[in-house]
Amino acid sequence: MLEELKKQVVEANRGLKDAALAILTWGNASGFDPESGLVVIKGSGVAYEDMGVDDLAVVDLDGNAVEGAATPSTDLATHLTLYRNFPSARGVIHTHSLYATAWAQLGRDIPCYGTTHADYFPGPIPCTRTLGSDEVSGDYELATGDAIVQRFADLDPAKMRAVLVRYHGPFVWGSSPADALHNAMVLEYVSQQAFNTSVLSGGADPTIDRDLMHKHYERKFGKDAYYGQSPAARVR
Repeated sequence: MLEELKKQVVEANRGLKDAALAILTWGNASGFDPESGLVVIKGSGVAYEDMGVDDLAVVDLDGNAVEGAATPSTDLATHLTLYRNFPSARGVIHTHSLYATAWAQLGRDIPCYGTTHADYFPGPIPCTRTLGSDEVSGDYELATGDAIVQRFADLDPAKMRAVLVRYHGPFVWGSSPADALHNAMVLEYVSQQAFNTSVLSGGADPTIDRDLMHKHYERKFGKDAYYGQSPAARVR
């Protein structure tokens, strides 16, 4: 299982570049195996096109090294916090994708303006609070994860599978590394749609009707889903 997860994590990291979600080495993907309690994550500073399983780090949920010579991504503590607190997460992706990061830099939730957004995210995509100076100067990556968990106090991370970190960028998760990549691609697409809609609206707030929003999410991901495939059946 661990060897298969490593392959999935390599593919997800390479997919960041293929999907134009990251340039240089500005993103990372990880995967979690609940049976062993181990996390596989991209090595810090590794180019996507050169990445192989030897460029990954394997750690436990406390961040202790288990396998691999690579230095884990600097965002490791944030990934681990999400796995510890979001039981449905089996893959986590962090990027600095253009439009999602623009919303994060503004500190704004991404409004749900239409059904494309609602097909994947049942409401505005949340943005975290600003970190305090003591959090920034202390264990910054851990504080980032804690801020995400705090933002989800009244949200279900099994449904809202994305967040914007204030001034920083998006973190996205899913049922596997590939599913997390899928959701990251959708997040960037709806981020651009929302930006264009906001500009074209001329200051209006044309957010979607709540009933229509829930209809689109539930028909794709609800217990009686009939549009496309259920999350469990989706081809990855």
